Amino acid sequence: MTEAKLREQICTFGRSLFERGLTPGSSGNISVRLDDDGWLVTPTNASLGFLDPARISRLDQSGRLKSGDAPTKEIPLHAALYETRKAARAIVHLHCAHCVALSMLPEIDPKNALPPLTPYYVMRCGSTALVPYYAPGDAAVGAAIRGLAGKYSCVLLSNHGPVVAGDTLEAAVFATEELEETAKLYLMLRRMNPRALTKEQVADLVARFSLDIPVIE
Repeated sequence: MTEAKLREQICTFGRSLFERGLTPGSSGNISVRLDDDGWLVTPTNASLGFLDPARISRLDQSGRLKSGDAPTKEIPLHAALYETRKAARAIVHLHCAHCVALSMLPEIDPKNALPPLTPYYVMRCGSTALVPYYAPGDAAVGAAIRGLAGKYSCVLLSNHGPVVAGDTLEAAVFATEELEETAKLYLMLRRMNPRALTKEQVADLVARFSLDIPVIE
């Protein structure tokens, strides 16, 4: 896909996410890795609902701004996921309400934030890690994500929101949406002892669809 088409795709998905209330105001950011290992990334303080393709930040492979507006302050978390998820070509970070709420609950397992409630959560997200709270833009969040050693494509930032990597922007967006819907289900069913997928059912999905996901005991 050409850089021009990727810029348009970022704007199209950004507007869709914004209009459905998945990231309010100027929150959230999207990046796409280019063939030269540079990036396109949404600008700082920009609403995902009103992006201009020509103003999207163009970074080189070292993260230096080459053209466009100043990039999001969340470059450290994008850089860490690209570094550890070599197949990742796009990253979506939102402030969607159910994921943020989930990240605040005391019972959440940092290595497995959600049970396998649905097959599509397993297929699109695998397992989700939870990392501690860091101020937005804090470089320390990059170290926390690197500490996951690339095992997770979906990460929850405590009191902040999800960051999700995909092999295409479409895949990253769909996985983020699935993560938000699963967080919503969890909150609806919390303390009701819901029936999640069994280990055998998860193993069948892994084999059937050749999934590369963390094995959670």
